[in-house]
Order: sequence, then C-alpha cells, then structure tokens
Amino acid sequence: MNSKAAKEAGSTQELDDKKARSTVQSLAKGFRVLEAFSAENEELTLSQIAAAADLDPGTTFRMLNTLVDLGYVSRIPESRRFALTLKILDLGFHAIARTDLRSIVRPILRTLVGEVGEAASFAVLQSADVLYLERVRAGVTRLGVDIRTGTTVPAAQTAIGQSILAFLPEVEVNRILAIPQLAPFIMKPHASDVPLHEQLSQIRERGFILTNSLFTEGLRILAVPVLDVDGYPVGAISIAAPTVRCTAEELELRALALTQRAAKSIGKALEANGSVGASTYG
Repeated sequence: MNSKAAKEAGSTQELDDKKARSTVQSLAKGFRVLEAFSAENEELTLSQIAAAADLDPGTTFRMLNTLVDLGYVSRIPESRRFALTLKILDLGFHAIARTDLRSIVRPILRTLVGEVGEAASFAVLQSADVLYLERVRAGVTRLGVDIRTGTTVPAAQTAIGQSILAFLPEVEVNRILAIPQLAPFIMKPHASDVPLHEQLSQIRERGFILTNSLFTEGLRILAVPVLDVDGYPVGAISIAAPTVRCTAEELELRALALTQRAAKSIGKALEANGSVGASTYG
C-alpha cells in the first residue's frame, strides 16, 4: 500500500471510529433485529433472526428479550419463533396522527387568537405529561414562559393538563398520577391550595379552568378540553393573557365562549377526519 492509499485508509478508519463513538450500537442492533422481519418472514426463530441481523446468537437473544419486554416482539406459543406485534405500528401511526391533528388545529387556533387577541395553545396527553402540539402567539407579544411546540410538562401541574384530566375516568387519572415524575417541576404556591381531585371535580362541573398560571408569574390561563363524540378528552386549548392586562372576569367574558367554540370545532373536525381515537395519546 502506497503512502496516499495508507493515508486515505487511515482517514476512513478515523471517520468510522468517530461515527462509532457518536452512536449507540446496542440501539442500532435492536433495529437490525426488528428489520429482520418482513412480509415474507413474519415469524422467525432466534437463529434466523441472528443470521438476518448479522448478530451472534447471544446478542440476538438479549435483544429479543428486551423487545419482548417492551411489547414490540412476541413469542409464538408452543414454538421457538418470534413475531412483531402491532405496537410497532404505533410509532408510525402516532406521528401520522399528530401531523393530521396539527393541520386540523392550526387554522382554528389562528382564528381564535385573532378573535381574543391573546396567545393560544393546543396540547394532548402523553403518559403523565401534556405535549404541546400547536401554539399561536398574539402578534409580536412575548409571554414570560418558554412554551413551544414539542414542550412537555406534567399534566397534573398545569391548567391545560388539568382540563384534560378532569374528563378522564377516575381509574385513568389515578394511573397517570402514579407515574413517577422524571423532571423537577415546581408549581406556584396557590396551585396546591385545593386537593387535585377537588380541583378536577370543579373543572368538570364548570367545563373549563380559569386560574393564574400554575408555574409562571404574571399570566392568567383559561383552558378548555376538546372532547370527542363520547365525551372523552382528546386534548385541550389554553388561552394565556398577562394578568396586568385583564382580570379573570374580563378574560372569561372575552374568551370563554370563543374558546369553547374552537374546542367544539376541533372535536367535530376530528370526528369527521376519523384519524384520531381516544386512545391515540394514552
């Protein structure tokens, strides 16, 4: 090998080493196991999967056990074969559903912001959090909160999240509250004056929540659930207004009916679209 070829080979090896250091090889191997399955090979043995994924049997065994525990692969009863489960489809379906949902929500939120003159957001439940799927600001006004599309915050500790929880079955609320909180999150003192279950009961009776922000100073929040045809909350809309600009009574008078109308419009659009079910974000 001449010096030029040796130099090129060294550069290639260096790039490969850098690539290896910046990737998670075990994750890559897990995807290779999943990719071993196909329409022609729906059920495979461990040795067949190992050969297709170019992995040794021991690594393949550990990968399969992990994927079975996570629910993406199942063992075929009374055989040594494995198959993908329908859960693998959720990864794609969730992304497609959220894209459809944002395209439905965005124009409705824009109209709402134009009518009330305040920022509006739409969020859905994701495990124990709410995920903000869409947010429209009122002009160039910036609020003292860093909420943007893709932000997640604990559902039980935000007005928009509580407006969703209030319309869930009690057993589902209890399950969500039992999920450990991964990130530190501190509510304002006034948020804990009333026990959560009492707060949810009050929201359910009124059909909305109007409160000072539970985690940001100087903001007043009005949140309304978006219900499907069965009364199940598929998401919620919130309006955020600076407390110096209006009282709670003024915000309710100016924005409640419009926000409820927007929520009904989203609910009807989802029903007509038929692409988002009650369990999509559970």
